[in-house]
Amino acid sequence: MESILIVDDEKNYPPVLSAVLEEEGYETLTANSGKEALEILKQSEVDLVLTDMKMPGMDGIELLEKIKAKDPDLPVIMMTAYGTVEKAVEAMQKGAYSYILKPFDNERMILYVKKANEIYRIIKENRRLRSDIESRYCFGNILGRSKGIRDIFEIIEKVAPTSATILIEGESGTGKELVAKSIHYNSPRKNGPFIAVNCSALAESLLESELFGHEKGAFTGAVAMKKGRFELAGGGTFFLDEIGELSPNLQIKLLRVLQEKVIERVGGIKPLSVDIRLIVATNKTLKEEVKVGRFRDDLFFRLNVIHIVLPPLRERQEDIGLLMNHFIDKYSKERKSDTPIDGVDQEVIRLFYNYRWPGNVRELENVIERAMILCPDSVIHVSDLPKDFIDNFASVNSFIEGIPEDAKLEETIDLIEKKMIERALKLTNNVQSSAAELLGIGKSGLNKKIKKYEIAE
Repeated sequence: MESILIVDDEKNYPPVLSAVLEEEGYETLTANSGKEALEILKQSEVDLVLTDMKMPGMDGIELLEKIKAKDPDLPVIMMTAYGTVEKAVEAMQKGAYSYILKPFDNERMILYVKKANEIYRIIKENRRLRSDIESRYCFGNILGRSKGIRDIFEIIEKVAPTSATILIEGESGTGKELVAKSIHYNSPRKNGPFIAVNCSALAESLLESELFGHEKGAFTGAVAMKKGRFELAGGGTFFLDEIGELSPNLQIKLLRVLQEKVIERVGGIKPLSVDIRLIVATNKTLKEEVKVGRFRDDLFFRLNVIHIVLPPLRERQEDIGLLMNHFIDKYSKERKSDTPIDGVDQEVIRLFYNYRWPGNVRELENVIERAMILCPDSVIHVSDLPKDFIDNFASVNSFIEGIPEDAKLEETIDLIEKKMIERALKLTNNVQSSAAELLGIGKSGLNKKIKKYEIAE
């Protein structure tokens, strides 16, 4: 039932209006002053304020301003005599829904009330839908309403309260670390640390020291004892990204951590207990890595207690619009132009839905961020998108069109992979670590592919 607050200093007026509106199915509240009305608004949710213009103390204009400061969308109808029409116009300029002249017939007044309530009903529904999207389609900073993402939310809700080890697989840019953080911050360990390490970012010797720490004098340059990330993550969550790049030696050490809950610092002999929840991620299919002997099967089974596979953006197209709007909102604060972005050209939307998004959500965010900086007006056009994005879109489409109809999938995929590696090496002046990062794979994985395709180094 919709609620209406009636404000008038004439003692007899509010009860009469209440009786009329209650016959129409509305709930009513009454006040004889602006101050009393504000007290009621603090304690009660109302859908419309019907207030007299001329009142002692706080008049209708001042009450309107205070109401709008609290809720700009709440409709306010001003009741005024002929002598204060100019004031009523001023009220309209300050956000009043409308005004009605005294004396008025009940039918006219009811008509005004119904129209105002219809508009506010739509506003409240939009608020509810926005809240629904935020609560149902967002977990931490993960956004989506596609079935694939909703399934991920359900898994997170189920596993977050547990201490189970979790393996997250997905292409680069799909949000693996976001999922790990959502699990952590919805778990009993949320007040503990969240420590993340990328296994492909460091050489084996440095990674071992980073993970396990070292004792003073353990190696040249170890001038003091250093705690490793496993120790620092105590009581919290430890996130190991790109676990598929872990060396055989470190795979053995990680297996011991999982089995015995202890570590040894480099150069140390004393086992140290660790209390962590382990989440690992990879852009590879770890089961396939086990089959070809690049990853230990016993470690895989220890890690694969809960398996989460993040879908690429091209498989969750219905989320593109939601993500696009989210990133526009996110970067609107950084936009230097006085013109806010209030739309996206249809041609841009068409491109977004037809593009393959090799960099997934991260790539979409980068494209939107760049467009928000360079867009000169209120609508993002194709000309505001990065040139390499447009070129990539055009070249992919022309490449696909040029593939013979009888081409074999495996051969075509190998050809594409080889071309992408050659291009990445060219763009990075043959620096393999940089090319691997550009492609979203590990350096060792890139090296194997270079040998597989006999690419000249």
